[in-house]
Amino acid sequence: MIGAGTAGLATTLLLGQQGHDVTLVERAEALTTTGAGILLQPCGLAVLAAIGCLEHMQRYGHRIDALDGMTHSGRQVMKVRYAHLKEPQDVFGLGVHRTALCHVLDTATTAVAHRRWFGCAVESVQQRGDEALVHFCQHDTRHCEAFDAVIVANGSASRLRPPELVRYDRQYPWGAMWLIRPLHKAPASLDQPLLQQKYIDSSIMLGILPTGSIPDDPDTRLASLFWSVPIAHMPDWQNGELDLAGWKDEIAALWPDVSALIDDIVHPSQLVAATYRDVIMKRWGAGRMGIIGDAAHAMSPQLGQGANMALLDALAVSEAVRASSDWDPVWDTYASERGGSIRFYQRMSRFLTPLFQSNMFGAGTLRDWSFPVSHRIPWLRRQMAETVAGRKRKWLW
Repeated sequence: MIGAGTAGLATTLLLGQQGHDVTLVERAEALTTTGAGILLQPCGLAVLAAIGCLEHMQRYGHRIDALDGMTHSGRQVMKVRYAHLKEPQDVFGLGVHRTALCHVLDTATTAVAHRRWFGCAVESVQQRGDEALVHFCQHDTRHCEAFDAVIVANGSASRLRPPELVRYDRQYPWGAMWLIRPLHKAPASLDQPLLQQKYIDSSIMLGILPTGSIPDDPDTRLASLFWSVPIAHMPDWQNGELDLAGWKDEIAALWPDVSALIDDIVHPSQLVAATYRDVIMKRWGAGRMGIIGDAAHAMSPQLGQGANMALLDALAVSEAVRASSDWDPVWDTYASERGGSIRFYQRMSRFLTPLFQSNMFGAGTLRDWSFPVSHRIPWLRRQMAETVAGRKRKWLW
């Protein structure tokens, strides 16, 4: 297993529970302790429940009941409620810090037998007969180890995807600057069971997600702030060339309550850049090598599905391995189980992202007038809730 993120940890846990001999290989020297807030959707929470991690995760999370998006003039554009789902019995999302999710999965994973090779930069994977060779560098020394099979889960920027399996791979021209702040600094309007966003046309988007707490400081509740930025402008933030006072004034005009979260920011580099990729695979596995998580189907985070799809991938791969001892049928079963959902969310993400992050003429206007109409039609309202909840597999159901 290459990559100790959400997909890698969850898959290691599930395969270890089945009694497989798993080696977890990670480039970093230790599990990451940084990251922006993420929204675990009902589909991801269902996987955590299935693997016995949900109760632990809820200790750190912040319940989210809805997604609200408003224009700067006060027009409500997004109004997605989990209560609008077809079967809404106390269904909710969970705002969590990525560190907390990593901790929960790692805690469960350490309870199953497996090996960990950290500080290993994998350079290539080569299939040879009935084995897969992993070439990696550790502590300035190159190594090669043979495995029965390799699962790649090392993120959207993975260089291990076999070129013959990749149909499309590009970086989005827009990303976000993000920041984690203590929620006690925020007005009560931001301490709600909501993911809230505000927009000016399609070129300005500000989001606030209550993010729960982290294991090292469980009493401090956090919020994640996201500010949409073209990739070309990110160096201005990182080099300190941004007009910070002007940005704070812009925030105050757009969303005054958020000012309390950023008043003590003294340098723009305190915000961290996040970039996104759009990756489409012809197949997600062949022979003795498979690709899962963002490495297999990276997309923009507009629908908040990245971590959730990683968890669903882990469960699908583990069930496919349980059902077959041959690897080609494993990848076929995995594709059959996950293909519809992956294709739906990739297409929906490509359609929606320009409506929220672009300079496309008329994109914001189209969003601002069409979305409120859809919220008034019961069937469309439910479809939007099902989409956000991560339950969709096809356009009509």
